[in-house]
Parts: sequence; structure tokens; C-alpha cells
Amino acid sequence: MQNGKLIIRRAAVLGAGVMGAQIATHLANADVPVVLFDLPAREGDKNGVVQKALDGLKKLEPAPAASADRLQYVDAANYDEHLPLLGECDLVIEAIAEKIEWKDDLYRKIAPHLAEHAIVASNTSGLSINRLAEGLPVERRANFCGIHFFNPPRYMALVELIPTEASDPAMLDTLESWFTTRLGKSIVRAKDTPNFIANRVGVFSILAVMHHTERLGLGFDETDALTGPRIGRPRSATYRTADVVGLDTLMHVVNTMKDHLADDPWHAHYRSPDWMNDLIAAGSLGQKSGGGVFKKVGKEIQVLDPVSREYRPSAAKLAPEVEAILADKSPAERFAKLRACEHPQAQLLWSIFRDVFHYCAVHLESIADSARDIDFAMRWGFGWSQGPFETWQAAGWKTIATAIQEDIAAGLTMASEPLPAWVFDLDGVHTPQGSWSAGSKTYLGRSALPVYQRQLYPETVLGEAVPDMGETLWENEGVRLWQHPLDRSVAILSFKSKMHAIGDEVLDGVLEALARAERSHGALVIWHQPPFSVGANLKQFAAACSAGDYNWLENMLAKFQKTSMALKYAQIPTVAAVQGMALGGGAEFMMHTMHRVVALETRIGLVESGVGLIPAGGGCKELALRADRLAKQASVGEPLDFVQAVFMNLASAKVATSALQARDMGYVQPGDDVILNPHELLYVAIRRARAMAEAGHHAGLSPRGVRVAGRTGVEALERTLGKLKEEGRISEHDYHVGRAAALALCGGEVEPGTVLDEEALLIIERQQFLALLKTEATQQRIAHMLETGKPLRN
Repeated sequence: MQNGKLIIRRAAVLGAGVMGAQIATHLANADVPVVLFDLPAREGDKNGVVQKALDGLKKLEPAPAASADRLQYVDAANYDEHLPLLGECDLVIEAIAEKIEWKDDLYRKIAPHLAEHAIVASNTSGLSINRLAEGLPVERRANFCGIHFFNPPRYMALVELIPTEASDPAMLDTLESWFTTRLGKSIVRAKDTPNFIANRVGVFSILAVMHHTERLGLGFDETDALTGPRIGRPRSATYRTADVVGLDTLMHVVNTMKDHLADDPWHAHYRSPDWMNDLIAAGSLGQKSGGGVFKKVGKEIQVLDPVSREYRPSAAKLAPEVEAILADKSPAERFAKLRACEHPQAQLLWSIFRDVFHYCAVHLESIADSARDIDFAMRWGFGWSQGPFETWQAAGWKTIATAIQEDIAAGLTMASEPLPAWVFDLDGVHTPQGSWSAGSKTYLGRSALPVYQRQLYPETVLGEAVPDMGETLWENEGVRLWQHPLDRSVAILSFKSKMHAIGDEVLDGVLEALARAERSHGALVIWHQPPFSVGANLKQFAAACSAGDYNWLENMLAKFQKTSMALKYAQIPTVAAVQGMALGGGAEFMMHTMHRVVALETRIGLVESGVGLIPAGGGCKELALRADRLAKQASVGEPLDFVQAVFMNLASAKVATSALQARDMGYVQPGDDVILNPHELLYVAIRRARAMAEAGHHAGLSPRGVRVAGRTGVEALERTLGKLKEEGRISEHDYHVGRAAALALCGGEVEPGTVLDEEALLIIERQQFLALLKTEATQQRIAHMLETGKPLRN
């Protein structure tokens, strides 16, 4: 630490297993060089174990690396040869197998090589952090703690931070701040209890589902149909989740609870079912072994029958009466009806919610500082749309509490432990003043760490105070112009349309809002909750095509281009704060602002070819400008060399799956800000816009000397299309769409090296777009996309 700030110049990860290798890769995603250690290979290259793990990451989906170059920043090492490299590392994360004796041995080996200031952390999923600290010298323990990532580490927001009795509080604060901003993680501080918070509650929830599935005689596929998105849980539901996690891994976590929680009222249920033990013994561990509860036979998904222990086709359906109950919009009504309904599916749902509520209430004091920590842990670590306490409170706190107590008295619950007295004293655990702490018998507010001041609109729990939504300056049907108390010199523009699609009302709104901001503010930020924008409003295009109103379409397109150019050449700095998706016209708007602040996990692409069109809001023009600029920088290069690199992205509607990939594709520029914590997006964008204004940043001159590839470039790209068509990879209409993109990127059928300006390139875009829009095949694609949400190949 320097002046209270944590600086991580290099990190080390010990253990190149599934978690260790992915943690190392995510550090590289955050521009932190990493040394990844494991045991020396018995044969060949001693770094072979690590190298094999890194090679395996390239095949994983979703990809652990945010761009192809990230893995080159992970250096392979082994414990025999490279322990001195630890002296260069500021952060060391241990992620080996969950065996205390193995961790003790490793800590003894690394201790002499650690830098004096280094922070050491264990990624254990449930072992005692205080016990692990005993494996380190006494003088090292102040800089030791638990850091529990969830799988996959790049995508799962939750990291549980677990202090020991000796952990330095200042170290914990700086580490939490660093993980929050640099790695984009959502931190929950957990107590040193078995399996901490998320796994403790999450695994109990899985065990509760398994218990009631067996009690009610339901099939595993039937239970999964009930316990997925219909109740706010991930699509993998329960048994598919077990397969993804690995049945052996799940059993290990269950055994941790069994071995260390002997006095727990639910201890009798801390066991893996017989059918699971049999699958594990047979090597059917789930997804990683090719089958577990579910397996794929040919194209058919089969599920294990819990009675016969044979596989059968998976084809579960919800009972109509249960489907109707789940469709009720009132949480209180849903729970009342589920409890009253005698159908086994309804009884399963009531029972699993009731027992999880019961479990969380009893254990709140021992496992978490507040109810907020449990709710966020389940949302961020297990993908629940609401945490257990939020769900309970939404359904009517006292009504549900009474129902639970009645079921306890009737012997229907999984444990007979009474609800704590505080449950009946409250109307809910989340209030504007804070969330209930059973330990301190009061409502606790959020963390006061300065890092959280960067989150202007953080995630909130049900019942919590709503953040200040700012002062509205002007709005129309499509947009809202407003300012935030953080900096009233910066105007903020938010779209109001569905999925932030760009239609006529949005274009009018952007132009008017920009003009107002130029008169009264120093800068403009475009920001709203994700997605940034799914592109042009196809419904408006389809309606105009049906009416044959091509004059309206041409005027609309001209206005779209005018708006893009207004953002590019505004009299104040314009900054796009981009998160979620920026597709088609949304990507074009983003490309035309003077600066971009982009959340890492953003999907960006010019996808117009999917509906038989080309980018015509200035997207092709911007890529042509970039090709000319790169060619000039290369001295001996030609625009075609760089056009070819982006052409197939347009023709295939390729979408970057991260901001780093979007940078490689030319949609995000090298000087733009890529941030890993999306909750800091608006804060960073406002600060960036203010800095640009303070520095006197202004739009440059519109380039007039843009060299284009011309007809030679068009012919070269046509040859590529022709080959793809011959191979059956594209259709006849795909060919025509691709040729239109080639004309727009190459400046039309002019001589190679012809010099054009932006307006000329915009005209070509517009002409090609309108010509495609008049074709029957493109109109069919638009209609199909609007009807199904999927592209049509015709």
C-alpha cells in the first residue's frame, strides 16, 4: 500500500486448476500481469501442468479471457524452479485443492519468498480462514485473508472477503476497494463459518430442493422446470446446476457442512442423496464427465429417474394450476396460493421457500453482518433475482413468518428450531435506514468505504432507499436530459424507448437535448441503465416499408446521420457511457461521441446485415476513416488492407463479446476507458467529461482528404463473397448485402486512392441502405426479426 492505496503491479495465483487458471486470466483482463504456479510436470516441460491449463482455457465457453491477447500476460511457473518470482508479486492468491494439510505445506514453502508487503489470500470455498492462517508465520498473518471467487470468476460478480482475527483492517479496506474497482467485483464480507454465506445458503437450498423432490415423488426434470426462471432462479435451476458445479464438488461442500456443523438444527440433512453417491461412484460427475443427473444421447436430453435409476427422455411440464399461480403478479397472493394448493409441484415450491426463509432467519446472526449480505450473496453468487429475505419481505413479512411458525409446530419443516424472536418484532429486514443485523439488533447502513461513492446507482435491495434520480432539465417522448448532484456542469442524456431503440422521437430528442446542453453545460454524457441501445427502431422502418413511404425513410435516415455527426462535432465534449449491448445504430452513436467509457462485459457490433441492411448511421463511414488513418500511419499501407479486416465483421454481423474485443474490432478506440465495474460507469463518464471540458477539449475538423479503396477494394471483397457463396456459407441476398457494405466501406466504384470527405461517404451509405430496404428479401428479414427475435437466412 502507498498512502492508503493498494497498488498491484504483479500478482501470483497458486494452483492452475479450474478456478486458479480462471482467476489468473481475470487478473490479466484487468491489466494485471500474473504468474500462475502449479506442481512441476513429471515429464517434459516442468511448466506443463500450467501450460495445459492455459491451453484448456481457450476452449472454455463462456471465454475466461476478454480478448485473445490476455493469456499472454499469464506466465507459467512451477514450485520447484520459480518460487523466487513471488518476491515480485504484490498479491498472492492460493487456489489449490480443499485440503488443509496441502495448504499448510504450500504456505510453508512460499513464506520465505514473499515480498514483505504482499497480501496473501486463500480462495477456499469453505475452510476456516483462521485455521489456514496458522500455516503462515505470525508476522504474515496481518496481511492474510480469504477471497472466495465464484465460478466462472470473470462473469460472477460475487467475491466473499473473509477476515481472520489477525487481519489488518486497513488492508481489508484497501483490498475490498481494489477488487471492487479494478476487478469489477461485488464484495460481501463474510464471517469465518463453514462455507461462508453464499455456499452455506445456496447449498442448503439445493439440499432442500432434493429433500422435497424425493418426499413429493417428483422427477428431477420436473423440479428443474419449477425451480428455474419461473421463480427468479437461473435457467440451470437445481439439478442442472449440480451437474455444472460437479456432483463431486457439491458433495465436498456438503461434507464440509456435515463435518463442521454438528450442532446445526439442519445437520441431519447435510448429506448427499444415495442416487448422487451412486453417480459419483460410477464417475458420472455431471457436465465435466459428459453426464450426471442429465446426459445427452445423440440430440436427446435424458434425465435420471430417481426410482428406477435409469435414464429417460427429459420432458417435464408444469401443472396448469401451478402455472396459473406463478403468473399471479402479487407475491403475497402467489405464496398464499402455493401453500394452499395440494398439487405436489405447488407444495414443492412453498416448502423450499419456507425452509430457506427459516434457515436464513435462524442463521443470520452467525453467518452474516446483516440481511443485506445474505440477499446480495445469493443474487451475486447464485444468480437469484431476489435474495431470500427480499422475497420473504415482498410476500408480506408477518404473514409468512406466521405461516412458517405454524408449519414448524405441525412438524412440516426440515428442522424444528423456532424462528428467532426478532422475526416477530419487525415488519421487514430492509428499510431506508438499513438492513437488519441480528447480531447488533439494529439496522445497518451500507459500507462507508470511499470506493462506493463511485457507484451513483448501486444495486439495491427491496425496501432500501432509492438513490437520487437527478434533476430533469428537459424531456420528450424519446429522451430525458438531466443533471446529477455529483457535477451539475455535465448534462446527462438518457433514452426512454424500449431497449433504448433509436426511433424518430429519440433522434429529435438527441438533437434538441444536445443543442440545450451546448447552451447551458460544459459537457454531455449519454447514459442509461443497460442496454445502451439495441439499434434502430425496426418497427418504424417496417411500418414505412409496408406503407411504401420511402420519402419518410430517406428523411429518417438523413436525420440519423445528422444526429451522429452532431454528436461527433458538438461544441462541448460528448461521452458515451456504454453497458450491456450497443448494437447497430447504438454502436454507431457510441462511435460518433468524442470519448467512450465502456463496461468490460458489453456486447458491441454493427449487426445490420442480420436484417438485410448495412450500417448507415455513419458506421461504415467511420470504419472507412479509420482504414485511411491506419494506412497513413503504416506509410506503405493501403486503405484496402484495413478495410478487409473489418469487412467480414459487418458482413457476418459479428458482435464483440467484450469491450476489449470491440477495441480490436475498431468500435472502441485505444484511448477510451474500459472499466470492469459497471456500477462505476456513470461516475467515470461524468469525471471524464468534466476533465475534457476543463482541458478545453473540442471537436476537430471534419476530414476532407479521406483516401478510399474504390472499385479495386469492392472487387476484392466481392471475390471473398463469391467464394463464401460457392461454399454455401452465404445466400444470394447475403451476397447483395455484403456488396453494399463493400461499396460503403470502399467509397463506391471510384478509382483506388480517390479522396472523399465525410459527406460523400454518408451519401453512399444512405443510398446502399435505402436500396436494400426496398428489396423483398430485406423486408422479410425485418419482419422475421420483429416476430421471432431471430435472424432469417433467405
